[in-house]
Formats: sequence, structure tokens, C-alpha cells
Amino acid sequence: MIHQTLKPFPKDFLWGASTSAYQVEGASLEDGKGPSFQDTKELPPGTADLTVSVDHYHRYKEDIALMAEMGFKAYHFSISWSRVLPEGIGKVNPKGIEFYNNLIDECLKYDIEPIITMFHFDMPAALEEKGSWSNAESSEWFKEFAQVLFENYGDRVKYWLTINEQNMMTLVGQLIGTLRVPEATTNLTKEIYQQNHHQLVAQAKAMQLCHEMLPQAKIGPAPNIALAYPNGNRPEDIIAEQNANAIRNWLYLDMAVYGRYNNLVWAYLEAKDATPTFAPGDAEVLKAAKPDFIAFNYYTSFTVEASDGSEQIDDKFADQQSAMSEPGYYRSVQNQNLKKTEFGWEIDPVGFRATMRALYDRYQLPLLVTENGIGAYDELTADGKVHDPYRIVYLREHIAQIQKAISDGVEMLGYNPWSAIDLISTHEGIKKRYGFIYVDRDEFDLKTLKRYRKDSFYWYKKVIATNGQDLSDQF
Repeated sequence: MIHQTLKPFPKDFLWGASTSAYQVEGASLEDGKGPSFQDTKELPPGTADLTVSVDHYHRYKEDIALMAEMGFKAYHFSISWSRVLPEGIGKVNPKGIEFYNNLIDECLKYDIEPIITMFHFDMPAALEEKGSWSNAESSEWFKEFAQVLFENYGDRVKYWLTINEQNMMTLVGQLIGTLRVPEATTNLTKEIYQQNHHQLVAQAKAMQLCHEMLPQAKIGPAPNIALAYPNGNRPEDIIAEQNANAIRNWLYLDMAVYGRYNNLVWAYLEAKDATPTFAPGDAEVLKAAKPDFIAFNYYTSFTVEASDGSEQIDDKFADQQSAMSEPGYYRSVQNQNLKKTEFGWEIDPVGFRATMRALYDRYQLPLLVTENGIGAYDELTADGKVHDPYRIVYLREHIAQIQKAISDGVEMLGYNPWSAIDLISTHEGIKKRYGFIYVDRDEFDLKTLKRYRKDSFYWYKKVIATNGQDLSDQF
């Protein structure tokens, strides 16, 4: 579809960027914060710990001022569960409540809309000891956490996201370090999808509660979506593509929007004797939860072909964006039409448009981009500059596809790329930088933690000021 004239971005489009609590805040055990899984996990070799991160906890005013200088209309961040509830449930930490009150108010001071993710890979360590998401009580823990957030921040926060990248915690939880497996587990797939079921129920309870407590607010899920392509025009590859999209993408959104398991995924789980057990009331809760929009993270697409199940597939070095295979259902292959980042992720701006079109066609809900970006080895020059033309190119090409999707009739709420500021990447440390703002630190040397505006900072400022109409390289 080629448009002779593109529709403009909406006047109230939420231009901004994203972070997550454990990756940006630091102050990991300060002011009454309890340890989270991220504080107690075994770190990937050669990567920084999260004790200080980039010290957003103490420097949030400076950081929000820089976001305001860029012209942000929104700031998407997460709340640390264990900073608010040190034990995960029970006693509330006043200092934790105060920090996020201050952060929200600082955003509003500059007319920046706070967009809050409730859970981003940081289960409180006290709840980890109780089984984490393997414990059927976890959905009630999450509901209690949600209630605390809604009570304290609901008067100012209009946009809520439930669980960040639940599909990645399910599909590659072992690789990104978020999966806890009980010792008695005999069927790993069943255990993983039971945990996923508990998360789906937790999400549904939070969405219901939000609508009850905050009727003016909006809430939605936040999966990582990578649209699957068939490798060729063989009918068997089309079946593989349908399998891949169902398992990686549609399961999570079909449940969030329609309150039911995707039929292809259910057949997959039946074949593996891995269908989840429903507790009394689960079906009703899942059906009753209705999201107001869909938030999603997009970095790339992936390509698959038919798999007969006989091949030996090694995905041990895969991550949340690398290609993954499921023997007998689909086999991932490299897309020869796409370039890659320095970290091996395929770059597919047109796939971004295809993803938005597919999501809107399937669910007919407004879409909010909550992550999109390029990780790179940024370098600070002697005169305090960071030249990142590769980031400008990446963002320009993806933003252009949003306008094409809008012209296709897709309802888009905003664009919040990853990340507002450099932060600690989940399993590759500070060396993999995404931010518009450079932070002066290395993996094991905190240096000055001084903030520097990258070239992309000035470029994105211009994009926002023109509401996406000027995407040229000039800034």
C-alpha cells in the first residue's frame, strides 16, 4: 500500500522514551527498599551489578529536566515492587512511595505524561523464596501490589502497563535470568506455562482492579512482539509461520484481549502434556479483564521455515530478540534481506509497520510503542560529544514506518523508544548503550556518572518539536 499523502501524527501523540527501575535507578537497597530478584541473581560474566546503575534514584530531577529539554510528552518507566513493598506483600515502605510520588510530580511539572509499567523483571526476593510465579498465590500478590500503586498514584497516572515482556519471561526466561524452576519439576514446559498462566491471571486481576478503582485511567499488556515471516512460499512454511506467531505473539494478546488461550498454542501444549491448571475462578477473571490499549516492544521480526522435528537445534545462545526454534513446529532462519546491529539483532523497520498493522487488524485497540531502539558501543569524545548517526538512522526509519501505519488506519497513541538514558542492559551490561543521554561510567568503574547529550538527543528533540514531520539528519 503506497500512500500519495501520509496522514500526520496525532496532535496529542505521546513522544517520549523508556527505562525500567532496576536498570536505571540504582540505590538497590537504600531507603527501606527490599532486595529484588535482580539484586540477588547471578550476574552474567563481565557485566555491572545494579547497586548504582546510573543513579537515577538520586539524579531523577536532572534526568527529567533533560527529557523536558528534548520535549518529551511522556516518560515510560517501571516501579520497583520491592521498593514499594519490601517483602512483596504486607507493609508498605513510605520512602518508596515518596520516591515515585516525587518522580511522577517532577514529570508533571514539565507536562510529561507518566506511563507506568507495574512489573519489569524484578520480583521481590521475599516472594522469590515463596516460589515466585510458580506459586498460585502470585496473582493475589500482584493484585495487592497493583492496589497500592493505584491508591497512591492513580490520581495522576493515566496510563498503566501490567507485565513487561511476559512472553519473553516464558519463552527465554532461563536465558534472561527471570525463570525460577522448582526442584521437583519433571515437565519443564508444563511448569513454565503454568507460571505463565499465573501471570495472565495476575494481569487480568490488575486490569479489572484498575477499571474499578480508576475509571478514567487506561491499562494494557506490554509484550515483546516480533512478527514471524515464512522463509519462502512453500505451504509448509506458512504453517510454520502461523505456529511461530501463535506461540511467540498471539497467545499473550489473545488472552489479554479475548480472555482465551490461542487454539494453536493450546494444541501445542496438549502435545507436550503441558496445559496449565485453572484454579477456581481463573476462567471468569481472564474473561472479564478488558485492556484499553496494547503496549508493545518491537526490535525486529524473525523468519521461520517448516520443521519436521528431527533436526538438532541449539538455541543456547539465543536471547529475547535472537531467532528461536521449536522442533516440529518451526525452525528459525536468518533473513538475508536484513542488516544486523553490532549485537546481532536484525534491523527491520518495514517489519515494524507490518507488526502494527497485524496487531491492529487482530485486536482493534489503540497501540502504544513502549520499546524500540538500537544497542551500540557508543563512545564519548574528548570534547564531551557522542556521535551516534547509526541511532538516528535506526530511529528515523522506524518512526517513518509509524506514520505509514497511521496512514494505513492504525490508531497509534505514542512512541517511547528504549531508552531515555543509558542504563544497564539485562545481560550485556552498560557497554550496550541505547540512550539519548550518555552516562559516564563503565562496567566496573563508576567514573563521574555525568550526563552528556548525544547527537540523537538533539535530533529527537527536533522530531518531537515538529511532531514527526522533520526526520532529516539535520539537527
